Amino acid sequence: MTTTQTPNPIPRESARPTDRLDFDTVTDVVVVGGGGAGLPTALFTRWGGAEVIVLEKAEQVGGTALKAAYWYWVPDNEPMRAAGLHDDETDYLRFVARLSYPARYDAGSPTFGLTDLELRGLRAIHESASPAAELLNERGALPYRHVPDVPDYHSELPEDVANRGRVLIHRDAAETMHDGGRVTTRSLAEAAERDGVDIRLRHRVQRAVVHEGRVVGVEATTADGTPVRIGARKAVVFTSGGFTHDDELRRNHLAHPVFPGCAAPTNEGDFLRIAMPLGAQPRNMNAAWMCPLPLEKTVARRPDLSGTFTMVGDSMVIVNKEGRRFVNEKLQYHEIAQSFFRWDGEAAEYPNLVSVCVWDQRTAETAGNDRFGSVIPAPGSEDTAHVIVGETLADLAEQIRLRFEKYAAHTGGARVADDFLPTLRNTLETFNAAAHAGEDAEFHRGERPIQHVFNGAVPDDDHGANPTMFPISDTGPYYATLLTGGTLDTKGGPQVDEDARVLDDSGEPIPGLYGVGNCVASFSGGSYWAGGATLGPIIAFSYRAAASITGSVADSVTGEAAASR
Repeated sequence: MTTTQTPNPIPRESARPTDRLDFDTVTDVVVVGGGGAGLPTALFTRWGGAEVIVLEKAEQVGGTALKAAYWYWVPDNEPMRAAGLHDDETDYLRFVARLSYPARYDAGSPTFGLTDLELRGLRAIHESASPAAELLNERGALPYRHVPDVPDYHSELPEDVANRGRVLIHRDAAETMHDGGRVTTRSLAEAAERDGVDIRLRHRVQRAVVHEGRVVGVEATTADGTPVRIGARKAVVFTSGGFTHDDELRRNHLAHPVFPGCAAPTNEGDFLRIAMPLGAQPRNMNAAWMCPLPLEKTVARRPDLSGTFTMVGDSMVIVNKEGRRFVNEKLQYHEIAQSFFRWDGEAAEYPNLVSVCVWDQRTAETAGNDRFGSVIPAPGSEDTAHVIVGETLADLAEQIRLRFEKYAAHTGGARVADDFLPTLRNTLETFNAAAHAGEDAEFHRGERPIQHVFNGAVPDDDHGANPTMFPISDTGPYYATLLTGGTLDTKGGPQVDEDARVLDDSGEPIPGLYGVGNCVASFSGGSYWAGGATLGPIIAFSYRAAASITGSVADSVTGEAAASR
């Protein structure tokens, strides 16, 4: 199974709904999108007794999840309970509320300062992610293994009581877990085929079909331009991803000048346009799942682009166009990415928008790899066009200057400062002194558990108390690449309730319409709780949508599974 995906060639048409009922095909449930949300949704609804058609506009299933590690974050999962780890719902709610809505969080409030809908949405994840994972496991669609030692991304917060053990991954994924998305997609797709889910590729859904106020189907266009109308007796569920690759939506809704990211090229915000004429209300539109990206790959819109999940290496730093460090390089990727968009009001610019990762030969040889979007390639890799090389620091600085100029038209004219080289020398001297001491007084690198997870492989040198830092060599060769911030995908869209029903302007469900995944508003706000905190909640809401649509899965949400806790 390849991970290369080509941009969607089927043009978008008007999203205005139609009332035409002359369907070419009628089924129980239409699932729009065949990725990390669509395949579980299709399976759960099929297992609930429904006839299901999946419409995927790409030429293969998988979507963005195909390129992911496919960790999935499952609070209070079965292996945790078997190991005697208690993941209390109130503690969980306190943690996710604190991160998701920090300006409104109130530890003393019964609702933690959240609205009733927000609280119900967050509670639904704790209630349903584990039953969903167990059902996928039991039916062979997603057999898992537990990853007990990976901490949450903010495990040091006092609110995060059960701060490890919530991550699951496909049983057959490699030990490095970098191939989890490919393995999981194959597994889910095989289960869907086995159990009678009808998957139709190269179908772009253009609009909803509405009859007497209810969504009863969709109109789609095939790759050869043929219009197709498919009716849905029970529901239409959109799982079509965010709007990463729609420039207009990204520029007008995200809070920062975010570059197009590594979501599947087909993630163009289709559901947002389709749902608005139906009365849906957009929420969380300024937020995204974010990560550093190599500037040159995102400008080229490479369909195989992966976010840089790990800034590997101990003898490396990230500096801005002035040559200064501005961030802890071992922060989790979502937090690093946001540091690129700090606004300098006096200079009226984003000084970190285009920044530079600098490393030495030691890190090139010991930490380089081709996993998790590492910008430091493995020795012998052919994917090195983004790497800048200099035999001396002066040579490197000159090549960085030229690379900035090459991409100035894409970056608002960003160029390195005239004194970049001497400032960079001073930065490296300061970093090396901190590395010798084992303490990063400026940015606190290596002080939190998750930062060691993102450090990557390092040699067995004597690091003392801080293995994330090692002095950068006084001699070349040196290496660098230009970085910026982008999206794994966006996380805003129509508001849904705790059962994934799309809500109208009065807060009532739009009959027959559901949404799961990055095409709808995430209950996590602007935060990123942990590795797999995208996919774990998606599985939970896929499960709950199926329960709401078919009724037969609901018993395991409120009955047997709840009774076992």
